[in-house]
Amino acid sequence: MADQLTIKRNITVQAVVTPTWKEEAERETSQAITNTDQQLAQLEQEGQQVIEEIRRQSANPLDPRIQEQVAGVQQQVASKRAELEEQKRNLLEQQSAIQGLAMDDIVEQGQIESTCTIAVGENIVQKLQASIVVKDGVVQSISEGA
Repeated sequence: MADQLTIKRNITVQAVVTPTWKEEAERETSQAITNTDQQLAQLEQEGQQVIEEIRRQSANPLDPRIQEQVAGVQQQVASKRAELEEQKRNLLEQQSAIQGLAMDDIVEQGQIESTCTIAVGENIVQKLQASIVVKDGVVQSISEGA
């Protein structure tokens, strides 16, 4: 029987809000909003082009099968539009939250994967709870079991 084992764990990466961090976060969020707006415009344009092509290729645009195809395309476009609009709403909320952060606040930046060794008698819950605090890309602290 083994006395120790190497396991994988997720480490929470937290960032200290600084002017540099805030500018970068706002820039990334603004870019994501712009990209979403462009996707929405492209979706509308492509959807319209597909509908026009369906109607153009049909001898009778009022044929129920053609209307059914058009309705299907419109439904797909509406579904994707709703998805993109939800994404944009979330980004706008995120942008507002970023703007409301004070300097030196600590925010969760994401997670990274790591390995650790656990031995008989150690508390696995504490071993799995690890975090790193970063300020402008520089590690400020590392904690385990907190």
